[in-house]
Amino acid sequence: MTMRFGRSRAPRLEPDKARRQGEITQLALLLLGRDRAIDFLNSDNAELGSRPLDLATESAVGCASVEAALGRMTLHPSTGT
Repeated sequence: MTMRFGRSRAPRLEPDKARRQGEITQLALLLLGRDRAIDFLNSDNAELGSRPLDLATESAVGCASVEAALGRMTLHPSTGT
């Protein structure tokens, strides 16, 4: 099997969406640690009504909602996601 390297055919994120995605990922990693951050960002969240990573990437309002949820999780860690 030959490995191909180069440009992906997947559509690129718009710059604002890519920035929000990176920022929310960094914040989650900082506050939750690797495994919990990955789980939180990629799992459906009933409180947010969506996957946090999708919500944060889509809009500034969504990003603020995810940031607030992360804040609540770190202030009250027993409540989780």
